[in-house]
Order: sequence, then structure tokens, then C-alpha cells
Amino acid sequence: MRAKLVKLCIAMIDTGKAFCTANKQFMNGIRDLAQYSCKDTLVETSLTKFSDTLQEMINYHNILFDQIQRSIKTQLQTFVKEDIRKFKDAKKQFEKVSEEKENALVKNAQVQRNKQHEVEEATNILTATRKCFRHIALDYVLQINVLQSKRRAEILKSMLSFMYAHLAFFHQGYDLFSELEPYMKDLGAQLDQLAVDAAKEKRDMELKHSTIQQKDYSSDDTKLEYNVDAANGIVMEGYLFKRASNAFKTWNRRWFSIQNNQLVYQKKFKDNPTVVVEDLRLCTVKHCEDIERRFCFEVVSPTKSCMLQADSEKLRQAWIKAVQTSIATAYREKGDESEKQEKKSSPSTGSLESGNETKEKLLKGESALQRVQCIPGNAACCDCGLADPRWASINLGITLCIECSGIHRSLGVHFSKVRSLTLDSWEPELLKLMCELGNDVINRIYEAKLEKVGVKKPQSGSQRQEKEAYIRAKYVERKFVEKQAASVPLPESGTKVLPPSQEEKRHSGPEKSLLAGERGAASQKVRSSDSGIQPSADDSREHLASTISANSLYEPEGDKQESPVFCDSKQPSPGLQLYQAAFEKNLPHMAEALAHGAEVNWVNVEENKATPLIQAVRGGSLVTCEFLLQNGANVNIRDMKGRGPLHHATVLGHTGQVCLFLKRGANQHATDEDGKDPLSIAVEAANADIVTLLRLARMNEEMRESEGLYGQPGDEIYQDIFRDFSQMASNNPEKLNRFQQSDSQKS
Repeated sequence: MRAKLVKLCIAMIDTGKAFCTANKQFMNGIRDLAQYSCKDTLVETSLTKFSDTLQEMINYHNILFDQIQRSIKTQLQTFVKEDIRKFKDAKKQFEKVSEEKENALVKNAQVQRNKQHEVEEATNILTATRKCFRHIALDYVLQINVLQSKRRAEILKSMLSFMYAHLAFFHQGYDLFSELEPYMKDLGAQLDQLAVDAAKEKRDMELKHSTIQQKDYSSDDTKLEYNVDAANGIVMEGYLFKRASNAFKTWNRRWFSIQNNQLVYQKKFKDNPTVVVEDLRLCTVKHCEDIERRFCFEVVSPTKSCMLQADSEKLRQAWIKAVQTSIATAYREKGDESEKQEKKSSPSTGSLESGNETKEKLLKGESALQRVQCIPGNAACCDCGLADPRWASINLGITLCIECSGIHRSLGVHFSKVRSLTLDSWEPELLKLMCELGNDVINRIYEAKLEKVGVKKPQSGSQRQEKEAYIRAKYVERKFVEKQAASVPLPESGTKVLPPSQEEKRHSGPEKSLLAGERGAASQKVRSSDSGIQPSADDSREHLASTISANSLYEPEGDKQESPVFCDSKQPSPGLQLYQAAFEKNLPHMAEALAHGAEVNWVNVEENKATPLIQAVRGGSLVTCEFLLQNGANVNIRDMKGRGPLHHATVLGHTGQVCLFLKRGANQHATDEDGKDPLSIAVEAANADIVTLLRLARMNEEMRESEGLYGQPGDEIYQDIFRDFSQMASNNPEKLNRFQQSDSQKS
């Protein structure tokens, strides 16, 4: 019976575990239903609470079965396997000794009287056998008594433990459901109210149905809306008639949708979508009034066109507007895939914020300060050496203390454009420009012969007048730049200094003078990743101040009588040096060329009248273009073929440069000698990113003109998209590379 009880207990435990498994699957089904009903707060909350309660009950069941296994199965198996085995062994020995005793008695009775030695042997065997029998019999009786006593205790102990396990199980379940009972009562009351509301809604729907049945449906103009931020990626969907491209020009009704920056259609709901337009950014949409059918419109891409027909005029307008809006916002659709990617830092670039944080939080304040101050020499003011400078000259690429920044402002924006490292926001390409130069690089150029002329550089504690004279001599008159043959001598004492953009426009074609001497030591280039930034209003506050002569302090006597000295003809002119360095992406050499008097808009007549800015585009560097623009380069000067920097950037597929030129006022309506503007070039090249930028800029320009918002930056969507392109061009240029030659844009 005990072995049978153990088998029954094992079967009960196995069945109970199977019950728990099935119950857990049912509970998981309830949780899945709760997640599916996430839009219904009442259903989701109730099902979640019920599934949690059922999970607790499953845990209690598992605890119960574990206790049953310990209390009955384990204890009874121990009793059966150990105690009963000992009893069986004792019984076998007893039966064996009993048989031996019987044999000894029989043998003793059979011995003859006259065989004395056999009688003695039989008697001795019988005596020994009886002694052994008595000993084994006592052990056997002991095992019987122990087994009987232990049997009662073990069975009752196991059953008592079993019943206590059930008691704890039901107590836990009672407590659990006692806590849940108030919620169940409230839910019951809500269900009663829901039943009342459902009955009322049913009556209202029946009334609406009866009203709708009385309406006239001769013209069904269903309102169809589009949503560019739809969670499923489908901007708009609905039925349209599509004209076939075969000879018969048959019309078929298909289910169309705008999704994933594509126009697709399906013949049946379960069919795989057929792509009509692979990239909406490359297409245009227009009304069609020259065919027999009504409500038609055409979607035209560089390779094909698709004629479509809506069911009404309202639906046609809705579809046209949806396609146009999708074109404007297609960049966001594409950019969502890379938002979660974390930017990794390198020894030369450092680390910056990434993803949504970069979009939502512009890099400003201490972040920009730390990025720029980590460049060699930037931890102290470039002109007086004061530690922890908080201002910068963006066209020179140097850091300044507040007093020196005020002096720089007085020079005029054509010499120095001052911006705060903590108060202003910074565009990514501008911050990267700052990290390409630095105080050490600029001082090696503008203070190259400071020791030769015997001038002492002012300290942080020097008088403002001394600093002002030094800064004017350094940047305006360029007294400490290593002198080379210059076409325009530096001004004499008291002479008003013209901006380079005015002074050097007197010369056309190549420079008349040649550079002499050796260049400074190779400048260390420090590259840095950039973050999202906004233009500052500092430039509007800058002004020109009266010229202060510094010749008495910083011009050696010998310099006044020096005449220009021409050197080896192999040395390029400053303009040509700037032109070559722009292509080589060498900002220190470009700064050196400007310091030696190079005209930033110098024209190379031997190469189709290309400018340094056009050469920077060909070189593929975004930062080089920004440096030239900050130093007065004209973004709209074109070469002999009628192509300006925007044309060249479009032809080469340099998306970041296109974005930069559009922000800096490039004229995208200008056409080259073939009559092509940048937009037509981008469409022919199927460069969706550049098409998006050009169309957005054109739409924004038309909107501002129609609304009279001249001088305004444009709406928020336009600014956000251009900000995103700037971020990507500076931080992840490889994502904008559509052609092999665009790899150089990673500079």
C-alpha cells in the first residue's frame, strides 16, 4: 500500500506541474491580449492586474507541489527503500535459520543409538542451530516492532505536512484575492456602466444609420487625409485608377499608398507592393487636364511617368498635396534609421552628443568652450595670453579673452568676426573650422618675425591701448607676418586700412607679386567632430572704429624705407597659394596665404576662371568652404562655364557643401552654359538628398516672397531639415556620400 501511495503521489505531482504549465500559457495569453489592447486603458489595466494575480497563484501552486513532494514522496520513499528493506533482510535471515533448525531436528532424530559419535555431532549441531535461531528471531521481532512503530509516525507525519501545505496554499490565495476583491467590485460597477453606454451608443448608431440612409449619394467626396508622421510609415493610402503603359492604355483600379519615401500599389491586399516611384524626392506631381478622363494627375520621375486618376476633385487635391508634402519631409523618413546610432570618438576628433540629443540640444556654452580650448594653444588668449578665454574670432580660428575680443570687434568684420564660446550657439561646420586652426597655427603665421623686429607681446595685465595697438599691427597692418614680395605694400603710418575684399579688388587675374622665403613650420591639424549650432547675432553688433596708428610702436625704421623685393618665380603668388591650398584642404596654408595678402575671390584665368571656393568644392572639404566664406568669399562667383560653387557641389554630389552654400545665400536659379541650374543637375544625377535640399530652399524662398518675409530664415521644418543635414555633413559625412569622389568630404 505504501508503494502504491508513493506512485499515486508522483502521478499527482506530475499532473499538477502540467496544470501549472497550461495555466501559465493561459496567463501569457491574457498578457498578450492586454498588450494588444494597449489603446484601451481599462482593458489593458484589468487584464494586466488579473494576469499578475494568476501568476502569483501559479507560484503558489508550484510551492504546494514542492512541499507535497518533500512531505509524501520523499519521506515515504525513504521509509519504503530503507526501513522496509531492513525488515525484509531480517525476515529472509529468520526464514533461513528456521529452515536450518528444522533440518537439524530431523537429522538429530534420525541418528541411531549405537552410533555414539554421530549422536554427539547431531546434538552439537542442533544446539548451535537453536542458539542462532533464537538470536535471529529476536532481531526479526525487533525489526517488526520498529517498522510498526515507525509506520504510524511516518504516515501521519507525511499527511500532516501535506495538509499544512494545503492550508498555506489556500491562505495565500485567500489573501491575494482579498486584495484584488475591491478592484473586482469597482470593475463590475464600471462594466455595468459600460453596458448602459453600449446600449445608448447602439441607439445613437441606429439613429445615424437611418439618417445616412436618407442622404443623397450621387456625389461621394470622401475626405482623405494624409499623415507624414504615421506610426506605420504609410503617409496616405486609397484607391486610384492607374493607366497602363501598354499600347491599349487601359485603366485599372489599384490600392495605392505613399510609404517609405515611395509610391507603391497593390492589386490585392495580400500582394507584395509594386513600386511606382522608388524615391519621391526625385519626382514631381502635376494636374492633367489634357486627357479625356477627369480628376487625373501625373507623377513624373527622371526615368518614367505615371498617370493616375482619383474618384473626385477633392481626392485628387489630397493626393497631390500628400506627394508634395512627402517630398519635403522625405529626408526625415531616411534619417530615422541613423538617429539611434552612437557617435564614436577618435584621438583626433574627441566625442560629442549624438542622436536625438544632438537635434534637441544645440552645442553651446561649456561644450563648445571645452571643444575649442582643447586645441593646442587655445587654452590662453591668442593675443595677451590670459587663461581660459571665452571668446573666439571665427574667421581667424583663434580664442580671445573678453578685452581682446572687444578690440577685435573694433577692427571690423572684414578683419575679425567675434563670437562667444559660452553665450552663442555654434553651427557644426563653424565649430569644426575652429578646431582645424587654433592659436598656435595662427600665431606662427601672424607672429612669425615678432622676435626679429624686437617687439614685446602684451601680457594680460597690459594697458588696453597697448593691446589695441599690438592687435591692429598684428592683424590689420600685418607687421609681424614674414615679409614676402607683395603686390600691395602695407600702409604707412596713419593710413586708413582697407578691407582685403576692397583693397585687393584692384587687381584682376593672377597676383602681380610673388611670395618669397620659406613657409612656416608645418602646422599641426587638429580635427574635431561637430555638433548642431545656430548662427549668432554678434555680427550685427560689430562695427568699424577709427584707425589707430601703431607704426611708432611696432614698425622698425628699416621697414619704412623697404621696397618690395621680388623672389624666385617658382614661388606661387598668394592668390595661387590660396587656390592650391583650398584644393589640398590645408587650412594653415590658406590662412598663411590670406595673411600675405591673397584675395579670397582670386580668379585663376588659366583654369576657367575658377576661384579658391570652387577649388575647395573640388577638394571635397566642407570646412575649407566654410573658412573661405567666413573670410569674405563670394558664394555666387561663377567660372567661364557659368558654374558657381553650388553647381560644382551638385555635380560632385557633395551634399554637405550644397547645404552650406544654400544657407550662405547661393543663387540656385543661376544656369550654366548648358542652361542647367543645380536642381536639374541633381535630378539628372538622381541625387535625392541634394534634390531635397534644393527644392526645400526654393519652396522656402517662394513662401517668404509670397508672405513678404524678406530676410527671415524660413519656417521651422525648413530650418530643422537644414540643421539635420549640417549635423550629418560634419559628424557622419559617410551617410551623405553617394559617389566615390564624395569620400573626400570626410575631412
